[in-house]
Amino acid sequence: MRPHILVVDDDEKITSLLRRSLAFEGYEVATANNGLEGLKQMLSSDPSLLILDVMMPQVDGWEVCRRVREGGSSVPILMLTAKDDIQDRVRGLDLGADDYLVKPFALEELLARVRALLRRKPDKLEESSSRLQFEDLTLDLDSREAIRSGRRIDLTAKEFDLLQLLMQNPRRVLTRDAIMDKIWGFDYSGESNVLEVYIAMLRQKTEDGRSPRLIQTVRGTGYVLRGEGG
Repeated sequence: MRPHILVVDDDEKITSLLRRSLAFEGYEVATANNGLEGLKQMLSSDPSLLILDVMMPQVDGWEVCRRVREGGSSVPILMLTAKDDIQDRVRGLDLGADDYLVKPFALEELLARVRALLRRKPDKLEESSSRLQFEDLTLDLDSREAIRSGRRIDLTAKEFDLLQLLMQNPRRVLTRDAIMDKIWGFDYSGESNVLEVYIAMLRQKTEDGRSPRLIQTVRGTGYVLRGEGG
């Protein structure tokens, strides 16, 4: 399968040049002309490499890089900037960028850096063993931290355990009794609506009034983790 490269830059001349040149080299190429659109495409396309301009309106490259890394993605990131400043380069690397190229750049050098980044093999085993991912929601099992679209979510111990159970069984309907048994224990004798209360709190925290609902109710049965489109 051909590597898929996402180019995020508000300069149409740059995106057009890179689209043609990378496609000629045999890569699949998608482009976005601002940071917000770039983040949306990251979630939907899972690219092999991200080429990211720093100076963009609304959401700049720094912020895109930060959100991508906080969202749990290990995609290689090549940042482009018009400023040849060591502090800018250090900032990008500290945020999780893998490489840095100053504009104007030689196309041959960019293609060489793309090839080098694509040769790097991320540690997929370590990532898969310590993180759960569903759409734009990430659960870090080591730090017991939840992140959605770059936003950290503070969870109580029981909220985390409940979300972990749902994310370990995506698109699988879990009965109310099965959830109660797993999270609270078979002989739980507390309030009968405790599960409904925790589901409501999880929805409030993970949706934050903006994000689509992921925890769906299956009437008469229980709950399931799935997107609005199924």
